[in-house]
Amino acid sequence: MPTGALQAHFDGSQIVLDEPCELPLHAPLMITVLPTPAETDSEETWLRSAAGSDAFDFLADSAEDIYTTEDGEPFRDETPGGARSLPI
Repeated sequence: MPTGALQAHFDGSQIVLDEPCELPLHAPLMITVLPTPAETDSEETWLRSAAGSDAFDFLADSAEDIYTTEDGEPFRDETPGGARSLPI
C-alpha cells in the first residue's frame, strides 16, 4: 500500500478515521498528534517557532551569497497606469 495521510480524530476512547479507507490487516501506521488550533493561532507562537527553527540556517553560509544587486534586471510591473520599477 502506498504511503499517504489520513485525517482522523480521537473520540475520547479511540482514533476514528474521518473518511472510510480500506486498510490491510495489521498495516503499519504512524500517528502524529497535531496541536489544537488554540495552541497555534497566535502570531507569537508562530514567530517563536520560526525563530527557534534551523530551517533557514543554510542562508548564513557564505556559499549561498551568489547574487548581488548588480545581477538581473529590475522587476517592472505592468499596471494600468504604466510600467513602474520596484526598488531593489
